[in-house]
Order: sequence, then structure tokens, then C-alpha cells
Amino acid sequence: MSGGPWRQPSRTVWWVRDDDGSPIPVSSSGRPTFPYWSSEARAQRAAQLWGPAFRAVPMPLDHWRGAALPDLADDDLRVGINWSGPRLTGWDFTVVDVVDRLAHALAEPPYDG
Repeated sequence: MSGGPWRQPSRTVWWVRDDDGSPIPVSSSGRPTFPYWSSEARAQRAAQLWGPAFRAVPMPLDHWRGAALPDLADDDLRVGINWSGPRLTGWDFTVVDVVDRLAHALAEPPYDG
């Protein structure tokens, strides 16, 4: 996958939650997936689709890479990137794939896992 959300990463990722936590839908790959978005507007659209209790929440890129993604790997969850549409569908990747693609976008060496 060239370009897309990896082209010029910002230093913030966005996720969606309510007071009880975040949705972890099953992706088209059939696996539980934690979705993230590259912009507040995209995350807000997702929050609206999930319901009025949901809101878009920012996360610094360094925290996402250093804490959130390792937690997802520990829980054997995949990472959804910029899901959209009325059913919130899109790409999902392993944590290692996400970290490697992010490193490439930031011109860093690959992740050793």
C-alpha cells in the first residue's frame, strides 16, 4: 500500500471511545480490530456512526507507537486504519505491519519486534 495514511504522518492519531471504552469490531479479516484515524474529522464521523455517546480522542503519535500498539499486540488485536463508510470498514493490519509502515513513512529503520 503506497501513500494513503502513511504518506505524511502527523504527530497525532485519533481513536473513538465512550465512557465505557472503545469499540473493538471484527474486521473483514474476521479478527478483532482496534481502529484509529489520521484526522479528527475522520474519527468524528466514526464516532457519529457509533452513536451519540462516542467521541473522537487524540493520542500523540509517540504514545501510540510506544504504548498503545504494544498493548494491542499483547491482546492479539489488529489495527484498523482510517475506516470509513456507513459500516466503518477499511484496512486492518498486524501491529508489526503498522510499526514498519510508520517507520518507513518517517524514514526510520524497520521494527525488530
